[in-house]
Amino acid sequence: MSHYNHGLGDCKSFRLNILVFLLFRWLKLMGDKGFSALRPIFAFLVNGDLSYSFPEEMKRGSVIGNIAKDLGLDLRTLSSRKARVDFEGTRKHYCDINLNTGDLITSERTDRESLCGKKPSCVVKVDLVLENPLELHRLSLHIQDVNDNSPQFNDNLFEMEISESADKGNRFSIEEAHDADIGQNAVQRYNLQKNDNFILAVDSNKVELVLENTLDREKQKEINLLLTALDGGSPQRSGTVVIHVTVLDANDNAPVFSQAVYKASLPENSPQGTIVITVSATDADEGVNGDVTYHFGHVSDDDVNVFSIEPKTGEIRVTGVIDFEESSSFEMRVKAKDGLGLTSYAKVNIDVTDKNDNAPVIYLKSLTNPIPENVSPGTEVGIINVQDRDSESNGQVRCSIQQGAPFKLVPSIKNYYSLVTTGQLDRELVSDYNITITATDEGSPPLSSSKTVQLSVADINDNPPVFEEQSYNAYVSENNKPGSTLCSVTARDPDWRQNGTVIYSLLPGEVNGAPVSSYVSVNGDTGVIHAVRSFDYEQFRSFKVQVMARDNGSPPLSSNVTVSVFVSDVNDNSPQILYPAPEGNSFMTELVPKAAHGGSLVSKVIAVDADSGQNAWLSYEIVKSTDPGLFTIGVHSGEIRTQRDISESDSMKQNLIVAVKDNGQPSLSATCSIYLLISDNLAEVPELKDISYDEKNSKLTSYLIIALVSVSTFFLTFIIIILGVRFCRRRKPRLLFDGAVAIPSAYLPPNYADVDGTGTLRSAYNYDAYLTTGSRTSDFKFVTSYNDNTLPADQTLRKSPSDFVDPFEDLDSSVEVGAIQTTSLVTLHL
Repeated sequence: MSHYNHGLGDCKSFRLNILVFLLFRWLKLMGDKGFSALRPIFAFLVNGDLSYSFPEEMKRGSVIGNIAKDLGLDLRTLSSRKARVDFEGTRKHYCDINLNTGDLITSERTDRESLCGKKPSCVVKVDLVLENPLELHRLSLHIQDVNDNSPQFNDNLFEMEISESADKGNRFSIEEAHDADIGQNAVQRYNLQKNDNFILAVDSNKVELVLENTLDREKQKEINLLLTALDGGSPQRSGTVVIHVTVLDANDNAPVFSQAVYKASLPENSPQGTIVITVSATDADEGVNGDVTYHFGHVSDDDVNVFSIEPKTGEIRVTGVIDFEESSSFEMRVKAKDGLGLTSYAKVNIDVTDKNDNAPVIYLKSLTNPIPENVSPGTEVGIINVQDRDSESNGQVRCSIQQGAPFKLVPSIKNYYSLVTTGQLDRELVSDYNITITATDEGSPPLSSSKTVQLSVADINDNPPVFEEQSYNAYVSENNKPGSTLCSVTARDPDWRQNGTVIYSLLPGEVNGAPVSSYVSVNGDTGVIHAVRSFDYEQFRSFKVQVMARDNGSPPLSSNVTVSVFVSDVNDNSPQILYPAPEGNSFMTELVPKAAHGGSLVSKVIAVDADSGQNAWLSYEIVKSTDPGLFTIGVHSGEIRTQRDISESDSMKQNLIVAVKDNGQPSLSATCSIYLLISDNLAEVPELKDISYDEKNSKLTSYLIIALVSVSTFFLTFIIIILGVRFCRRRKPRLLFDGAVAIPSAYLPPNYADVDGTGTLRSAYNYDAYLTTGSRTSDFKFVTSYNDNTLPADQTLRKSPSDFVDPFEDLDSSVEVGAIQTTSLVTLHL
């Protein structure tokens, strides 16, 4: 009834015996030293598996095998080493050890069908544990099937309605008999009571009645057939069902399932009402004969309350608890029946997928308590066993203990762990330990459980301070006040008294070439880090310092942590205008053709901001202009365009004051002036005079008031002069400039050139006009054409307005102020 598997052949056994003989001879010569040397090797020795076979349904106390004899142990060893058996994954203990005789005996009823169902092999794994030293043997209990279950049909009476028009050879499905036993003890064959109309056809998948002779409803309306199912056990068992056949006039098509076998996967713990699968059958008949309803065929007693089927739709739903640990799969027969009783069957296989719904369980098998303080490192003080009922990765368990205690878990055998010391214990330092053992599985999400083991032990300075975080981040706005708090670091030392007192200090280092102590300081007692100086985001945005935590032990222990200081930006920089470039008191002028249409690109303001983020988001706005309705500026692009077509009535000189604002809080801004000349060529410009002004100069305001009064007094004369100048300009064009005029390519706005059709002139052609000075006595010198390939980018004309004689007329009264000593830059775009 039992056997012992060594896993070795005869040759290997002979060699093993020789090795064992030589080993014991060596131990005898070495004496106690030999046993001490080999003791760590035998401490965790795992011997070969023991395998026992016995039939199910044995009485309690029946002997399965003798463990002492099979392992070669005497009975006193079993008792002294606390021999026991541990079952895995079940609450029942099917066997136990009689320590007096060494027999492995049954301790409760063993039912192979409840343990393994239809599995061909039913093996229960048992751990045989011996302590001092720990030794584990694996016992495999093979439970053999006995013929203790008879074949059973789902019903005692099977109703069937068959049309008299059914042809010979028609087949009619019959529900199979179910036998909980397996193999030869399961259903082997069927016998049908002898009759004139039907014979039985049986194959591996189904049982069918075959119509051998046609039916005649006028002769016989009903037929009763006795079907017997027989198993192959000894003694043989059987089950019967009465097949009641009602002969109908016409219904010659039975429902046909879309599949012979339906397969579905269902997660465990699925809520009630969950649709598992929908079966479908069709009937070629019409009317009542074609109405198909669905029912369960054979369902085991354990599964009868787990699922339900909707008769009309064929939906199979969950009505009970789905637990993978109780049942990993379900097999059911589904019956489709039409209106007059013809049926067909299909098989439904439902596989239950495991979910991580069982947390690991920690068992403390043995514990030595209290622990002598003079035990050496590596001493085993306890044995831990961890079990998880889930499967695959959900059942894989990792076991750990908290840091800081001189103990560790050493994996031993299977799910066993040994709790051993890792250092010398000293009661003057620590008198008690509460060791928390955490077991975490590898499911998703993982589940864990903990168990606290209390150990009494005993002091040295062996723990350095440990920071609460691996690194620290401090955030401070620029322009902070010196002495402001940046952050706080905290380190813990589990030692006692002076060994646990922590002092903080900065490690030497440099930030931008200066000592780190010139930037930050740390409070030695609290760990609070302060700023020594004010930070500037535009100089540096972050830096790192090293903080050391040291205890007062002897010798002292320490640890370091990195503190990253991040400086955040504030809006402390006004926008800087790059174009037009503010060069002293000079101004720059753009030439706009008279034929410019609405939307033509005239110029572009380019500005930057030293800040970052939204503090550097710039917007552009025309705050003042000679003609408010003539020009517009892109809010974000800075491009100046005409809003409408230029007319003859528009002033030749246009002065725009553009404000550039950032998006900071509060917002900072800068302004610039754009001077535009509406003209097609230089000949139309009577004279260039400084038209710039500085609104920030308070004296200029007084000059403007005086100028306005003067203009009001001599308004009529002013109009006559304008008409005279324009009349002279049309008759004799005058050239005003004696220097080269060029457009620096770096200031050209994007797409300023090559804008055909919008009125903006392309910069493909440029001209240098060399003319007389303001004395009006010199003649025209020469005019040369050039393009971008011949004109250097730095050629510009700079001329003081004091050199010009005639005033430059403008409708804006601010330009009528006396000559301002500035340098003028005129940029012509032709």
